[in-house]
Amino acid sequence: MKKNIKMGVLMLTATVLATGGGYWYGQRQSAAHGSEQAASTVPPANGKKERKILFYRNPMGLPDTSPTPKKDPMGMDYIAVFDGEEESEAASAGQIQISTEKVQKLGVRLEAASMRTLDKVVRAVGRIEPDERLTYAIAPKFEGYIERLHVNATGQAVGKGQPLFEVYSPELVSAQREYAIAAQGVEALKGASEETQKGMRELAESSLMRLRNWDISNEQVKALSQSGAARRTLTFRSPVAGIVTEKKAVQGMRFMPGEALYQVTNLSSVWVIADVFEQDIVLVRPGAMATVRINAYPDKVFTGPVTYVYPTLTAETRTVPVRVELTNAGGLLKPGMFTQVELSAAPKGAVLTVPTSAVIDSGRRQIVLVQVKEGRFEPREVKVGARSEDRIQILEGVQDGEMVVVAANFLIDAESNLKAAIGGFASAEQGKGAAPESSTKPQGAGGVGHQAEGTVEDVDAKSTVTLAHGPVPSLKWPAMSMEFKVAHSGLLKELKPGALVAFEFVERDQGEWVITAARPLGKATANPHAGHN
Repeated sequence: MKKNIKMGVLMLTATVLATGGGYWYGQRQSAAHGSEQAASTVPPANGKKERKILFYRNPMGLPDTSPTPKKDPMGMDYIAVFDGEEESEAASAGQIQISTEKVQKLGVRLEAASMRTLDKVVRAVGRIEPDERLTYAIAPKFEGYIERLHVNATGQAVGKGQPLFEVYSPELVSAQREYAIAAQGVEALKGASEETQKGMRELAESSLMRLRNWDISNEQVKALSQSGAARRTLTFRSPVAGIVTEKKAVQGMRFMPGEALYQVTNLSSVWVIADVFEQDIVLVRPGAMATVRINAYPDKVFTGPVTYVYPTLTAETRTVPVRVELTNAGGLLKPGMFTQVELSAAPKGAVLTVPTSAVIDSGRRQIVLVQVKEGRFEPREVKVGARSEDRIQILEGVQDGEMVVVAANFLIDAESNLKAAIGGFASAEQGKGAAPESSTKPQGAGGVGHQAEGTVEDVDAKSTVTLAHGPVPSLKWPAMSMEFKVAHSGLLKELKPGALVAFEFVERDQGEWVITAARPLGKATANPHAGHN
């Protein structure tokens, strides 16, 4: 009886050992060669429907797939692609994938790119200036003295023909006497020969022309010819109704020929000189209507046409002066007032546009996030054109009807590291010698990630790692020692001084190289420049 019990215990023990050993051997074989069953299906969890694995894709976005699980040269596991996800290398390269729930939490809003007419309004600041065509200077053409002032204050309103001042000039008195004598001689020689009368008439006409050239009025000339007596003073009158904007005349002063003593400006019409920014000047055309607002009259709006676009640019402000003419019947508009000007730009027809908020401007390029499918977005570099208040013209990069992200695009940037996703765009610029956008992820598909092996020599407090690395074929670098920055502090646990590591790096800015991935290879060997696998 005891012998039978012992035999049963031994048989049970052998069965357990055989089962455990088989399980251990099976797990080891599966880890070494991959499970054929796992390559086709995933075991159901909690009774859910099985999902079929189509293939495994490269974790770095390289154009490489595998029907069975494998690792890349950096030791990273290939990612399974399930049936229904439709995630192939061509669809996923350079794209951003975010779950539907997270898209809703971020508040992502989409709008289709569409053909529209851009109603552009150019805004500028300006100032009111007198109409130069209605400004007159009163400057005597002879030397003399001011005997009396009739208008003696700047800003005084004057009417057309109103006396301004009286002057005395010896030359004027002499010219008047010459004309008076010549006019009397013409009368006295009416019975003389024709030649004598002709000579006297020419002398009288010469004297009269001299007076008229000095701006003596016809009334004064007529009175002189009738009385025959020269007047001691001459009265100067305003040639136009307006405001005295400049007065240099002082009673008793001596003036020289051509010296401007008064300036009178007619303010029934004024100019608004608006400073339009350089990039908007192409939208401004003569004849376009402008709307002018002034802080002094918040309830009033003034309108007038654009009459002239000046051919010069002010270098300090990068603006071009534009002239707008306004009527000033009520005298409300005063020179020197500041204005806000709105200029209506002529539309150029329907063009492809997106909302202004859809464009992410990095300084060197403009990016738009296009929805490829639900939860997946593709960053595209675009070429932009004219802008309106809320929309911008797209010249290249987006097609009519494509859905673009118009809200929360910067949150998508933060969520999925947009700068790394668009790193592929830098490959073309690298060929031209341009530095790519900053990147914190390797982008093999875009050609900006480089791989090497080396020994860590030093790590400083600023997370700068000094590595003695082997040759880098993708950059045609020889083996050397150089400094790298790290994309995040989590990489420092693998980058200890003396460690032999395989690492991947990108160029974030010009001459700034950043390690984006690293894994240990073991202890450092005698030759740190072992090279690339």
